[in-house]
Amino acid sequence: MMLRSLLLPFAAISLLHFLAPMPALAQGSARPVSQCQAIAETLPDVAFASFKPQSAFNAQALASDEVKITYIGHSTFLIETPGGVSIATDYSGWYVPPKTPDVVTMNKAHSSHYTLTPDPAIKHVLHGWGDDGDPADHDVVIGDTYIRNVTTDIRAGGGMMEPDGNSIFIFEVAGLCIGHLGHLHHELDESDYAEIGRLDVLMVPVDGGLTMGAESMSRVVTRLRSALILPMHRRGPPVTNFLQMFGDTFDKSFAVEASISVSVRSLPSKPLIYILQGV
Repeated sequence: MMLRSLLLPFAAISLLHFLAPMPALAQGSARPVSQCQAIAETLPDVAFASFKPQSAFNAQALASDEVKITYIGHSTFLIETPGGVSIATDYSGWYVPPKTPDVVTMNKAHSSHYTLTPDPAIKHVLHGWGDDGDPADHDVVIGDTYIRNVTTDIRAGGGMMEPDGNSIFIFEVAGLCIGHLGHLHHELDESDYAEIGRLDVLMVPVDGGLTMGAESMSRVVTRLRSALILPMHRRGPPVTNFLQMFGDTFDKSFAVEASISVSVRSLPSKPLIYILQGV
């Protein structure tokens, strides 16, 4: 009964988001309003009731509320939205999607996470670091997708931390809040979590310590309370060690394909760590 009482108001909010052609703009401002931040403040513990991983993806158009996510390699996922926007995360040119994406996001921790010479056919190139000395600040609406970022620090030469050198990119589309942690080098604080808001789908680096150790990263994942967690970055023992950090409150499953189609209605009630093919 308690779950139902939580679901009903959230469903109403999500329906309003579906009906809007793009995120609303704040009054007197050109900055879009984040539904993921607003809903997280209102209903921090909301969860949905069912999840059915699809064994195959229909090559026809996505359903109006479905987002397709494909693991390309390392930290690069291809996100395809119902409105036809394609986004490649932590794009370096080493792991190339099957088609030229409309948008790429980048982080500069290593050359496997960015390129300064992207394909000129890519319309929108979003750096996770500031090119002018200030922190990166992205608030853009591209088609049916609102993209924003939350900066974090990264390790630089000599073990020093470089302020705002990494970005957590957040993609708000079809009522979903999808977050990519990039090359996260430190645990987040409460101001970071407040700025991030709700994340339904979380792309998290697991690597045994190149970003953070499994225990530290598991604390971030647990605190974010995402419904669907997609590991990335390294395969083999780092993934196993990461999974061992989570008890029975999380489901774990290995996919037989590199892609998954997800919607608000298909999110799991119990958090699921889902290892896509190729990780």
